Amino acid sequence: MLHIIIGVLVYFSEGLAKFYFLSAVAYWLLKILNAPKKDKGIAVLCACAYIVGAEVFLRMNHGTFFYEASKYLVMLFSLMGLFYKGFRLYAMPYVFYLLLLIPGIYVSMYALNVSVNLRKAVAFNLSGPVCLGISALFCFGLSITRLQLERMLNAALYPLISLLFYIICFNPDVSEVVRGTDSNFATSGGFGPNQVATVLGLGAFFMAVRFFVFSNTSWLRYLDLFFVLLFTFRAVVTFSRGGVLTTAVMLACFLFFQFKFMNKSKRSHMLASLVLFAGMLLGAWVYSSIQTRGLIDKRYANEDVRGVEKEDITTGRVYLFQQEIEEFFNHPFLGVGVGRIKDIRFQETGIQVASHNEVSRIIAEHGLLGILAFSILLLTPLVLRLGDRSNVLFFSFYFFWFLTINHSSMRIAAPAFIYALSLLHIKHDQPRLHREQIK
Repeated sequence: MLHIIIGVLVYFSEGLAKFYFLSAVAYWLLKILNAPKKDKGIAVLCACAYIVGAEVFLRMNHGTFFYEASKYLVMLFSLMGLFYKGFRLYAMPYVFYLLLLIPGIYVSMYALNVSVNLRKAVAFNLSGPVCLGISALFCFGLSITRLQLERMLNAALYPLISLLFYIICFNPDVSEVVRGTDSNFATSGGFGPNQVATVLGLGAFFMAVRFFVFSNTSWLRYLDLFFVLLFTFRAVVTFSRGGVLTTAVMLACFLFFQFKFMNKSKRSHMLASLVLFAGMLLGAWVYSSIQTRGLIDKRYANEDVRGVEKEDITTGRVYLFQQEIEEFFNHPFLGVGVGRIKDIRFQETGIQVASHNEVSRIIAEHGLLGILAFSILLLTPLVLRLGDRSNVLFFSFYFFWFLTINHSSMRIAAPAFIYALSLLHIKHDQPRLHREQIK
């Protein structure tokens, strides 16, 4: 209720967003500093999760004092976690990953166009990768209980609920603003549909996990289902497909492994819940289709408003990918330098657009070192998974990172932090001992 009120108040008074931001930062700093040593880890995780959940909401309301503030806060909290919990030697691959990013900075110092602010270009392009590296260093092998996992998911959900109700206030009637099949800023709260759909999809996924795993009463389960419906509907009607399809993959991975590791007595209950959940998702899609007069169906069929199939289903992403791979072949060893690919594109085409794909960008800007750095990110969690299969959300988190960086790069902190969550060890809560009083 508090975060519903926050979303509504910020809609009516944007200036409150900065107060909300400062209050949240102060709250989580105090929470970490005052937590007992044994609870420092989960306090840091909850703080990072909350900031990740609030990032897009704060950006669309100018709540932070600079654009990348959320990523720097996640880095700060993770560094505090490293200070309290210590550094694990087997997390060394991520140290090498961070070191591999440094040479690209020096290339930029000599090659970047003088009209571009070097500091801003480097900070903007490296804030996401560095946030990922530091978050991974903190999370690698960190053990938390299932109860603590629930606390962390809740921490991420609270600001996402504020975002959800802000968007509802901004655009209460979807049918009034949908005129075509392109990404819709009006249904996205006036902000980038790609980023909004990504975090709304994340909210739907976290609510689904609550529904299947953590909600112990019928009232809570129905409440979770209601929020799944809201998150799904608002994510779909942004007309940005990447975040929605990524959520679908996350849900498929979660449900498969959740069902696989259940005992037979619980599987029948799981199947009943799954039927109810599938019905809710179908209802969300049908309602979206009605509200958009069938235009959302054409969007996912890659058709325009007249029903004619579009030539490029990726909306220009393939062209950007190909151009960046070409720059890699032209500069294979150290790449073109951090932040320079956007400058090169502007010089050659007159179009100033950032990459949608983190994979091609890191290869183009860092060359062979970038390939090695990305290989570390790609393979290290899979190697960890061979020896530790405790994290039932591993593949959901892992694929969220991989798919998101391929359609939205690392514009927001979510793919960096969610990737780090795939490195967690989830242990079962210790059962309470019930001692009979001696008479």
